[in-house]
Formats: sequence, structure tokens, C-alpha cells
Amino acid sequence: MSNDVSMPHNLPHPPMADIETASEDYATRFAGPSGKWLLKIQERGVRYALKRATHTPTVLDVGGGHAQLTHVYLEQERNVTIAGSAAEPAGRLQTFLSNPNCKYQYANLLQLPYPKKSFQLVASFRLLTHCEQWEQLVEQLCRVSQQYVMIDYPTSQSINAIAPALFDAKKKIEKNTRYWRSFRHKEVDAAFSEHGFKRITTYKQFFFPMALHRMLQCRPLSCVIEGIARASGLTRWLGSPVIALYQFANTEED
Repeated sequence: MSNDVSMPHNLPHPPMADIETASEDYATRFAGPSGKWLLKIQERGVRYALKRATHTPTVLDVGGGHAQLTHVYLEQERNVTIAGSAAEPAGRLQTFLSNPNCKYQYANLLQLPYPKKSFQLVASFRLLTHCEQWEQLVEQLCRVSQQYVMIDYPTSQSINAIAPALFDAKKKIEKNTRYWRSFRHKEVDAAFSEHGFKRITTYKQFFFPMALHRMLQCRPLSCVIEGIARASGLTRWLGSPVIALYQFANTEED
């Protein structure tokens, strides 16, 4: 199925968190060896989920102006459309837009300008947690997906349960952190279930808070303590953020 769909009307769209996550300031959170390692773990989880999302040549990346995962989709020879609430794509995205299989579209992310089931795979990272109207966002992701939806979210069923009490300390470490919402797995599953999607894959990225790794700025130490947590089962039990892949319930699995 082609992802060559009509553009939205020339109306102003409400700004959303993706404008911040696509900014140069936000990119500094992933600078240096530790930051690149954090992104590598995220990429590992995405590749793990994509092994289940077979036969998905068209991808819609909602709020993906941060370009953290664009290369993964393109390497796997997918056609990628990035929908963003900024009128112009962020600078780091420009490199990918020279690829004929990648394009950016200015859109209202809560009223996506695409027909139902326009894309085989719809993804959205670093957006749900900052979206007050997150259930409406889920509805839109499901509406335009033909087969799969892949998202990430922090969960309160982890060390993140104490995150609100540590927010001031986190802000001192990360400087540019924002308020966010943590989710329970069941409430996310329930939101997707309303639109006929069921979870088929879960990948929990870290046991220790990402802010701790940014504070340590020691990739070898982070690798060791997270490796121990994963090997002992702690990450599987209490890991966060979560990468979740949902499949339309009426789609047969391979």
C-alpha cells in the first residue's frame, strides 16, 4: 500500500511535545558516550519488536522529528512518513529527507490527515508520555494503522513509581527535563483494545532510571549494572521505559 497520501489543509496545528523532542536542546540529553548508549538500547528494543512486525513496507512515525529511529526503518527498506506538529522538519531530519523513501509532513497529530488503514506500521516514540490527550493520540495511531502500532512509554510499575518525588533532582541533572506521565500497562492495553489492537511484544529498556545514567556519565558502569539487572530478571519485571508492539486483532500472525 502506498503512503502517498493527501496533505492536510493549510490550517495551524496545535503544537505538541514532538517540537521539543526534535530540538537541538533535547538532543543534548543523548550527547556523549552515555547518551549514545541510551539510544542504542532503545534501538535494540525497536529492532526486537520489528521482528514481529513483518510485511510492513510503509511506516508512519508520528512525532518522529527527533530522527532517533529513522535510520532503522530506512535500513530495513521501509517507506517512512514522519508526521510532525512543527511547520518545518528539524535539522537532524534533513539528512534522511534526501532519501526518496523518507518524507516529512506537517500535521495535527491528534487529527492525523490520513485515511483509515493508510500504513502497515504506525510508530510513536517520546510522545505519549507528554500528551495530555493521550487516549485521543492512541485512537489516531490505531485508525491509520492497517496492522501494527509501536509505542514507548514510562511505567509506574517500575522504579519510576518514585519519580514524582525525585522530579526536582532529575531536573537538576538533566536541566531540560519536562513533566511527564507514567502509565500502568493495563491502562495502555485497554486504550488499544478499544480499537481492536492487542499487545504482542514488550521490551523493557532499563531497570535503573535514565537520569541516573545521565548523572553517572560512565557508559561501562551503566552497561555493567544494567546487564546485571537484565540477567537477574529485574528489568523484565520492573523495567522502564517500555517499547510495546500492538497488532490489529483481526490480522493473522505469521
